[in-house]
Amino acid sequence: MKETPFTRHHIELGAKMTDFAGFNMPVEYSGINSEHLAVRNNAGLFDVSHMGEIMVTGKNALAFLQYTTANDVSVLEEGSIQYTYFPNENGGITDDLLIYKIEKERYLLVVNASNIEKDWNFLRSHAAEFGLAEGTYLVNISDETAQLALQGPRATEILNDMTGQDFSGLKYYTFTITDIGNIKNAIISATGYTGAGGYEIYVENRYAEELWEKIWKSGKKYDLAPVGLGARDTLRLEMGYCLYGNDISDETPPLEAGLGWVTKLIDGKDFIGKEKILDSKKNGPTRKLKGFEMIERGIPRKGYDITDDKGNMIGKVTSGTMSPFLKKGIGMGYIEAAHKEELIDIIIRDKPVKARICPLPFIKKK
Repeated sequence: MKETPFTRHHIELGAKMTDFAGFNMPVEYSGINSEHLAVRNNAGLFDVSHMGEIMVTGKNALAFLQYTTANDVSVLEEGSIQYTYFPNENGGITDDLLIYKIEKERYLLVVNASNIEKDWNFLRSHAAEFGLAEGTYLVNISDETAQLALQGPRATEILNDMTGQDFSGLKYYTFTITDIGNIKNAIISATGYTGAGGYEIYVENRYAEELWEKIWKSGKKYDLAPVGLGARDTLRLEMGYCLYGNDISDETPPLEAGLGWVTKLIDGKDFIGKEKILDSKKNGPTRKLKGFEMIERGIPRKGYDITDDKGNMIGKVTSGTMSPFLKKGIGMGYIEAAHKEELIDIIIRDKPVKARICPLPFIKKK
């Protein structure tokens, strides 16, 4: 297993560790529920150094990204970030990602840990068409980059204390590049996977130890808590954020997944799989990703069947949990588009348990 620059700290803090996407990662420290609530109510720190980072530069960088991603990269300004996905030839989703526009002709792509190699090979397979030489204009910097996510209502106070700067005006989905003491060119972005507000901080591996020490020194008086992958998953699910491999995949039509808002079917933007997605839009989705909450007691899990009140199979759960904040079972799943009723049944241990389809997110973003 690979280790992040912070692995030894997780072990010293008593974290329960596991293999995640080939990395030795912390699942939990004090417990998923307590860590979840620490982020919702105060502040938590996540090691997300397992995520992938790829640099795309050069005069053809924009044209390349317009072809390999579904959103309209041309609207990005320097210092802004875009959520998008890599489409495939069959009209499915290779991966979802963030694009950071650092400057003209220079972009940072942040991809899922489990898909780094797949995404890298996907980009490499199209780079030559745009004259993007590997190692020069297309560079995988994942192994040289450390990333921490500082999330929660008190994240700004901690970050301001640590840096001596004021980040309260940094708008959602924007970023800045700054020095933090001896740490050079840290990327600080107003992003995260929790819906609790906060930041993601990227530094070169050589600065990882100093970043860790600085955050904990500043965070101590704010009761900053270490948080593992378990709470990261429950936090993202409360926000209705998709998890690749659960809610979206290579076979998922993006319009079924509710990703029409980042699928720009516009003139002048010809991206991979566009015709397939246009056909999907013309014909209409056969199923849709929906959120639901349990009415009766029960915890939905990935793979559970979804039925109507007559016992007819109408879908499958893709993600589910007991919400630590709402204190009830919540989940997402693909349900037949023809099903219009609000009430559904989740089959738990061979028994139907009542649930209600509801809008996402389950809670409002901070």
